[in-house]
Amino acid sequence: MTFPGAVADREEAAYVLTGAPLDATTTFQPGTRFGPERIRRFAATYDDYDHHTDASFSDLGVHDAGDVPAWDAVDDYLDHLSAELRAAVIDDAVPLLLGGEHTVTWAGVRATDPDVLVTLDAHLDLRDAYDGNPLNHACVVRRCLDGYAGGDGADDYPTVDEVVVLGARTGSPEEFERADHDDVTVVPPEDVADWEPAFGDRDVYLSVDIDGADPGFAPGTGTMEPFGLTPREMRDAVRAVAPHCVGIDAVEVNDRDDGQAAALAGKLLRAAVYAHAAAAADATGTADAP
Repeated sequence: MTFPGAVADREEAAYVLTGAPLDATTTFQPGTRFGPERIRRFAATYDDYDHHTDASFSDLGVHDAGDVPAWDAVDDYLDHLSAELRAAVIDDAVPLLLGGEHTVTWAGVRATDPDVLVTLDAHLDLRDAYDGNPLNHACVVRRCLDGYAGGDGADDYPTVDEVVVLGARTGSPEEFERADHDDVTVVPPEDVADWEPAFGDRDVYLSVDIDGADPGFAPGTGTMEPFGLTPREMRDAVRAVAPHCVGIDAVEVNDRDDGQAAALAGKLLRAAVYAHAAAAADATGTADAP
């Protein structure tokens, strides 16, 4: 099925949604391969109209391009996925990515080349490698910051200048050491409600790892971590960040609950699109999406 309300033709789309069902490096409970399908399915009951922005999702120019089927060679898959997302950027559309494990964010960042990465996440994801693998989902923020040489030693992928991690509450000593650098800001769950973005005119990529939510709200994820964010706190953060975004994703949803995680991910993605489209309309003085 397609994401509800994603009815625009590809040639006219302001937003292009792509599923990335990668499930290669999950370290505890697998199942993210089912994430894109579940997010689409559990978003089906949501009303098309959003009172907060006075807009209908089906009028915002969203096209669902389907999934990019995953395979075991993560490096090659991310190269291919990045090229697929880059095609939307070339057409002046904002890519929307449904994971899949968090590693797919590296493809989204490579496709959009933002200045800042904002991620809602229980984990810092700043490891340089996990079990010897630098392309593990626990390393994705580090890859976006410090790059990746790859098997041939090349290191020509774009990296971000700054990372903001909202809701992080766990990490290794190595990760906290990397988080102490000036290019990383960590906002713990208890401070997220008071956090305000300060991006200026810089481009932002927003990644919503569903495990940023307290597992009482979203148990369907691979690595649950208690003492997390409420759905309302996540929604407010998404609304604040989305107007600055050149790309958005929702990741780490699996099939190990009754749809709570998928329902929240779909609602947050829609909130991001509504907020982005409203800001773009205000900037251009029109009622249309970008």
